[in-house]
Amino acid sequence: MPADPFHLAWFLQGSSIQAWGEPWTGNIGQDWMGADLFVDLVRSMERACFDYLLIEDSIYIGQNWQNSRDIFLKGGICVPRQEPSVVATLLAASTRKLGIVPTLSTFAYHPYLTARIVSSLDQISGGRAGWNMVTGSSDFSAQNFGKEKLPEHDQRYVMAEEYIDIVKGLWGSWEPGAIVDDLENGVLIDPAKVHTIDYAGAHYASRGPLNSGPCPQGQPVIAQAGGSKSGRKIAATHADTIVAAPNGVAAMKQYRDDVRAQMAELGRNPDDCKILFLLSPIVAETEDQAKWAADERRVSAAQNLDARMARFGWSTNLDLSGLDLDTPVSQLTLTTNGHQSSLSQFLTRAGDKSLRQAMIDHVSCGYCVDVVGTPDSVASQMDEIMQEIGGDGFLIALSDVSRRSVATITDGLVPVLQRRGLTRRAYAHQHLRDTLTEF
Repeated sequence: MPADPFHLAWFLQGSSIQAWGEPWTGNIGQDWMGADLFVDLVRSMERACFDYLLIEDSIYIGQNWQNSRDIFLKGGICVPRQEPSVVATLLAASTRKLGIVPTLSTFAYHPYLTARIVSSLDQISGGRAGWNMVTGSSDFSAQNFGKEKLPEHDQRYVMAEEYIDIVKGLWGSWEPGAIVDDLENGVLIDPAKVHTIDYAGAHYASRGPLNSGPCPQGQPVIAQAGGSKSGRKIAATHADTIVAAPNGVAAMKQYRDDVRAQMAELGRNPDDCKILFLLSPIVAETEDQAKWAADERRVSAAQNLDARMARFGWSTNLDLSGLDLDTPVSQLTLTTNGHQSSLSQFLTRAGDKSLRQAMIDHVSCGYCVDVVGTPDSVASQMDEIMQEIGGDGFLIALSDVSRRSVATITDGLVPVLQRRGLTRRAYAHQHLRDTLTEF
């Protein structure tokens, strides 16, 4: 029996430059300031009836390799990156049903500003906005805002609880029906239905009310990548959709079961939050072509190991450049105040492999699981994974975003999933929240 229908979304790793130097990416080195590639992406996603696009972001230039920015700048590793809320606005205007979810970090944006940006995006998109809540992972980003370093990992999540409370409070500072539009009596807004929140916490404060007005969804969708213990707790408490990246089907199932159990303990309906697992499928016309592409991914990782390790260090806040590549990972002492779940998953996957082999395996994998084949075989693999896990879907994350690679998903894979009844053929709702809870 096939799995129940599952959700599809797209994890866009920043904006501006995507896969510079990779085949089939065109003249992006010259044309990166324009948004044509990403407009084409979201329109293709909307034709394929994806739930949403999540725009990942960072707010610094890496310096996690030999204490230098050179490798990041020369290779275009996570730079340049444009302000995600600006890009989100353009992409929302280019679509009609697709959810648009920019990343706004708790250390870089005051909660009032985040609430205002997302409420405005929700208004202009007709109720399709979300907010990807992140707490940050790099001291370099903190230094761009006049701070020496980020707070400790768990403390960032303590602070995020206050932050989210303020954002939600501001979104709720306008009651339903506050805009009465009464021309006869000369009243646009009912003052009795707009309130201050007067929130004064240990870390954040805001008076309110939000001056941008009510949100079409009431509360826009909150996305969160809850990997660590603290991250899972806050995701279970507040998230409407979760970005998840545990390694292997068993770990994926354990993660989903854990978060859903926490939600139930908090009095939330676990079905109100969709946990989407990161996936980088390799889809080709034949099995041989797909296998060749998978092998090429590993060859590329081995040939560009310094850049791949720098990219890994960028996300984990580690500089691995001084380590012996032949040392077993199990003998290394690696800790971080950055993305703890990313480091933990790497260490678990690595075991006793050498750092060299572990890094090649890590950066050439398909995130949670490796899925390789023709559209039919990839659809079967995704079906089997969802049956084992129980739901809720996948967040596609390609390392080589181009019109060609996007087409392998939206025009190659998705029609097969649709024919099998595994993903939707048409949107049934206008609002992103309703799209997520449709099934």
